[in-house]
This record gives sequence, structure tokens and C-alpha cells, in this order.
Amino acid sequence: MSIIEGKWLIADRDLNEREGLKWLLKSSSIPVTSILLSSDFQEFIVTFEKETPDIILLELDMVSRENWSSFRELMQIYQPILLLTSAEATFEKARMAIDLQALELMIKPFSATKVKSAYQKATKALEKKHNSKEKPIAQFRSDSTYESLFISESVGLEDYIIAALKVENSANVGMLYSFLSDYPFKELHGIFPLNDRVVLLFKETCQNSKEQCQKAMRKWEEEFSEPLAVVIRSNKSPHISLHEKFIETQKMLEFTYYHGYQQMVEFEYTTDWVHIDPFLAPPEQRTWVDMLANHDIDAIKTWLYDEFLQLDDHYPDPGLVRIRLTSILAQIRRFMKTYDLDEQQSCEKEYRDIFHSILYDSVLYRSVQNLILFIQRMFLAADSSEQMVKQDPIERGISFIESHFSNHELKLEDVAKYIDRNPSYLSHLLISKTGRSFTEILSGIRMKEAKRYLLETNKPVKEISHIVGYHNPNYFSRTFKEIIGITPREFRLRKR
Repeated sequence: MSIIEGKWLIADRDLNEREGLKWLLKSSSIPVTSILLSSDFQEFIVTFEKETPDIILLELDMVSRENWSSFRELMQIYQPILLLTSAEATFEKARMAIDLQALELMIKPFSATKVKSAYQKATKALEKKHNSKEKPIAQFRSDSTYESLFISESVGLEDYIIAALKVENSANVGMLYSFLSDYPFKELHGIFPLNDRVVLLFKETCQNSKEQCQKAMRKWEEEFSEPLAVVIRSNKSPHISLHEKFIETQKMLEFTYYHGYQQMVEFEYTTDWVHIDPFLAPPEQRTWVDMLANHDIDAIKTWLYDEFLQLDDHYPDPGLVRIRLTSILAQIRRFMKTYDLDEQQSCEKEYRDIFHSILYDSVLYRSVQNLILFIQRMFLAADSSEQMVKQDPIERGISFIESHFSNHELKLEDVAKYIDRNPSYLSHLLISKTGRSFTEILSGIRMKEAKRYLLETNKPVKEISHIVGYHNPNYFSRTFKEIIGITPREFRLRKR
């Protein structure tokens, strides 16, 4: 492996710290082309964009909240080797360092030994990064084997043992590939880098592929902080093509959504996803309305833990789980509107952040925990906003209708009593603010649920009419046709 000389940028507001860090670097045996210095954030940005250093040693405290987003984006684009320092030994600083995928976070005051160790670590990471760019795309592979991973073929190739290693941050897959290429695997046929994972093929004669992967994972964790998941398909299956084995392995990697990273799973066969309704059913909606209205965070925690974190071996498709979480978020959105929290910029930003977390977090428990913390903050915000004065009676009334539409006897008076308003005044408010009467709103909600049951279940029309709040099935069918334009049976047949 060739020696790589790096360009360094040291950024620290303290002159003595800055010069001391520079002196330690110059006095070490680390190969360096140049050492650049910055005394504040603006100077750092100008120097960085002009020089594009390979390794950055930055005082994290100099990055203000206003500059954090642009700084983070710059680091993601150029991906330098990043060492950070801070005078604050707080969780927030640690979280920021993790977010930036920093190689090291050193808390001031730090020893010369600690700094030199970080320098060595950064140099080694730069060497791996450089060599991963220079290496051919698959050092051990044959083109025919690479194609066989993605294209169905006749059975008859060697019965390889297949392992897949996935990094949580796909930007580090090159570093993972470089690490695996240097690792002394035995009886290895090939290494195949993909977008966010690397596939290993062991020869069928290999007896210890699992042990080799475990040791490699431990070695990776010693050198890098990036979470890693490993899946191995180790059973003998000469009648199954390499492409089919690859597909099975890909599916098993999706279970990292439930199990998390930093572990290895060995399997002999894949399991099917269990079916779940991705949307909250009416009784579940009512439960959520009540839990939110009562600010019952303990009940919410229990519901979420039972629903998402106690799945055992029966796992639904992660895509459906994400949709179900957004369905819960819709109920929280209604709660926010009730207390005018959607008008508060900070609450609205948190709502968008939690929505992004649900859609893109790679581990389920992280999304659930973020959701619980978000709800707790919304409760605190609601408690401090003089909620009983500022509550929108229309939003509260519509929320009540949505949670009680299946009640055959639901009347305008029931809603008026719930929001403590005169029925006539409530009727006036509904028409003036929504353009629809109580009957039109109720019928619209019932029709929406009826369409869902017609499409997603095989329940007879008579049963559906009762579920959505109608005593008389014939009246339900007439109302459905007046609003939708066709009968329930025609709607069911047309959509299938």
C-alpha cells in the first residue's frame, strides 16, 4: 500500500490550540503535503472551498446553529476525513459528530497522545479511501459471476456461500469495500460492491464463513464507527441459482429495519412478510383521538411498543409499517391543529422532521422513539398555549365526528355538547368555515370509510353499511349512489 500525503486544515478559534495542533502534526511521522489554518468559521469556509483539504481538524464549537445546515451539506458533498474537537462533553456534541460521520471527537483539554492517535487514525482512513478509489470495481470477481447475481440463469454453477454486509450510511460503502478487500479471508471467490452493501461469495468448500465474517465485523468496529449488518446464507442449495440466493439475501438484509445494525444473522431460508393494514382502523383512530386528547403519553408508549417493537418473528413489509406510522402522524396532525400548534414554526419544523424520520430512518425503533419524543413535546406545547381558549371548535367537532361516525345515532347535538357550543351556532360555524353542513360532513366521512371497506375487504354491503353507521342497508346504498355516482356493488366491481 502506497504512502498517501494528505492536505490538512486545522480550524480552531484559540491561537495556542491551533498552533499546538499544527506543531504536533509537523513533529509526527505522518506524511503531509501542507497544513492550512483557520481562526473562525468564515475563514474556514473560504480556505476549504479554495484548497479542498483531505483531512480536517475542526473545533466543533465554532459552527453556529445558523451555519450548521450549510456546513453539514458541505461535508456531505466533499466527504473529507473529519476530526472534531470541543470544550463541551455533551450528548449534543456527540450527536453532531455522529451526524457528520466524524472519525474522532476529542474533548478539551486533550493530551498529545490522544491527538497523535487521532492523527494516525485519520491517515489510515485516508489511505483506505485513496486505495478504494484506485482499485478495480471488484478485485476478485469474474464478470460472469457478477452478472449471475442479477440475472436468472440455469442451475449448475458452484454452490457458493453468500454473505452481504451493509453499512447504514451508503456514502461509506467504498470504505467498507476497501476494508474487505484488504481483509485476509480464506476460500473467498469474490467481493462485489453495490450501492449500500458489499457481497462476499465463499467457495462451497469453506467451513467457517460465519466465523470469518464475525471476525471481520469485529475488526471493522474497532477501526470505524459506522454501523454494520451482516447476513449469511450458508445452507447448501445446489438446485437454486446464484441470483435466487442473492435475492433471498437482499430480503434478509431488510430485517435490519427491525433488528438494527452491529449484528450478524445466519439463515437457511427466508420468511414471508405478514400482512398488516397500513392504515388505522376506525376503532384505532378513536383510541388515538382519546389518548391524544387526554395527553396520555404512557398509553401511547404502550400502544407503540406493543404494535411495533414486540413483533417476534412475524414481521410485516417495512413499507407498510412506514405507512402505518404516517397514519398515526395524521392523527397527531389533527391534534396539532386543535391547539394551533401547526401555526408555530418550531412545531411545524419538528413535524416535518418526524415525517422524514418515519420515511427514511433505517431502523424502526429509532422512528418509534423519535415519534414518542415528538408527541411529548407537542403535549408540552399544547399545555403552554392556553389550549382551552385557543382551541378551534370546528377542528374539535370534526375530530369528534371522525372518531364517532360509526354511531348510528350520532347527531349534531352530540357534537355541540362535546365542544360546549349551541347546536344552531355550531351548524352556522360548520357551514361558514367548511362550506358543508353537519350531515354532509358526516356522510362524507362515512362514504370514505365505506369505499375503503369495499376495496380492501370482502365484507357484504349490508355489513359495511352497519360498520360505517347506517341502520338501513338500502338507505346506505341510495346515499352512496347519490354521493359517489354508482352503487356500492358497482364501485367494488369497477375498482377490481
